[in-house]
Amino acid sequence: MAFLCGNFLRNRCSFYLHMNWTRHFQLCKRADFPLKKKTPFSVCSPKIPSNLRVCATSPYVAICGNVRTVCSRIGSVQTQWGHHFHTSTSRRALPAPLLWIVLKPLQKILAILLGRSLRKWWGSLPDNRRQLIHEWLRRRRWHLATGAGVALVIVALLLLTHLDESPVTGRIRLLVFSREKYMELATLTSEAHLEEFAELLLPVTDPLHQMVEQAVQLLAQRNKDIPEVSEVPWSVHVVESPQINAFVLPNGKVFVFTGMLGAVADLDQLMIVLGHEMAHAILDHSAEQASLSHVVDLLSLILVTAIWALCPGDILAVVGGWAKDKLTELMFNHPYSRKLEAEADQVGLHLAAKACADVRAGPVFWQQMELVDNLTGNPTLPEWLSTHPSHRNRSGQMDRLIPQALELRETCSCPALSPVDPRVVFSKTVSELLVKAKEQGVRGLKGTHKPQPVSVSVGLPVSQTVLASPSKVDRFNKDRVPAVTSPLLTAAGEGSQHVLQNTNQQGS
Repeated sequence: MAFLCGNFLRNRCSFYLHMNWTRHFQLCKRADFPLKKKTPFSVCSPKIPSNLRVCATSPYVAICGNVRTVCSRIGSVQTQWGHHFHTSTSRRALPAPLLWIVLKPLQKILAILLGRSLRKWWGSLPDNRRQLIHEWLRRRRWHLATGAGVALVIVALLLLTHLDESPVTGRIRLLVFSREKYMELATLTSEAHLEEFAELLLPVTDPLHQMVEQAVQLLAQRNKDIPEVSEVPWSVHVVESPQINAFVLPNGKVFVFTGMLGAVADLDQLMIVLGHEMAHAILDHSAEQASLSHVVDLLSLILVTAIWALCPGDILAVVGGWAKDKLTELMFNHPYSRKLEAEADQVGLHLAAKACADVRAGPVFWQQMELVDNLTGNPTLPEWLSTHPSHRNRSGQMDRLIPQALELRETCSCPALSPVDPRVVFSKTVSELLVKAKEQGVRGLKGTHKPQPVSVSVGLPVSQTVLASPSKVDRFNKDRVPAVTSPLLTAAGEGSQHVLQNTNQQGS
């Protein structure tokens, strides 16, 4: 528009026009009219005679001239040409991880089609042509090996440029997708979950929601020294469902199912579970796992193409592809996932310790989960076939981290812990349950792991974690969804009270 106005006024005005496209755009300059420079454009000086004034300005142009002639003509030009210039509405591009998820099946299909085409092409060649190709490959084998080596070096350099340091642990990991990209994907995911659970969300006035809200806010407040915690607006959504689950998205959206509230025995266990899920979001585990999966999938496309090119038939190629997928899961995906879960357990325990929770309740929670699985007869996969460590191994690993977590808790000016160790109480309770079950001939406890006795240190520092009013805690204990409906759990509750009384008497 400025260019058209300049051409129009060039023949009508007596001004000398000068265009500077690099930085400023001046269309109003005369030898006897001083110009006053401003950023980012120049406008005419107020010393211009009264019959001349600025008629139109833009970031790149200032036009001076007679009000009646110049301004009217500019208006006519804008009326004549203005409707040809318009801008389209901005559209947000899809996040890179989402595009990868969409294109992932397409890449595999293209690799299958390429390998199958190569097999068909090779099968259609006469013997003499095949012999010539073999000779050509043999003569140039060193060239091909050199090219493959250069390609591997390039891939290695690309991977090295995407190494990143974990925020809390300082571990070096591969991160193809940035945190910002995954924040965009987390926004889309949270919107989808809110729409899915719209009718199941508890109101913010519900005591269960308020209890979880206070727990999350306490964890966030006590760990605000971590930038990934303080920079995220944490919000809680409690879903009324018997599913024992909880997860936290990278954008701070916390989803807790009432089934999980029924699985935890007290507020300390809830804090440790929430700390574990928040640790996943803080450490960008979703982006890290997707990055590894992305690289492995891209490299496996070569293997997929080779399988479909070398297998004599489509059925064998399908079987080979299935075997390749299973080996990839067992060798890369599952071990890496278990590693991230163990790291989240460690960091989550430290988050809970800084929030003054009784970290000794952490191992007890996983022992409870193991007991529930045995009572309900739920089939449990071997650890090497699972994406998560077994309950027994998680309990043992967390038990080894307790001394370090207690030292961290001491440095945070937390109130003193009770001298009664919940691990000891649970261990004695399960021992009594096993004896009673053996006497009554109750089935379902076969293979149950008997917790090892834990030595209780005298004079442990201690705490009373207050997350909700007594009425809310009572509501939590009363209305929570039971993880298992069995007389043994009732007996467990009675046994734990009995053991707790005995322990208190011994301690006193």
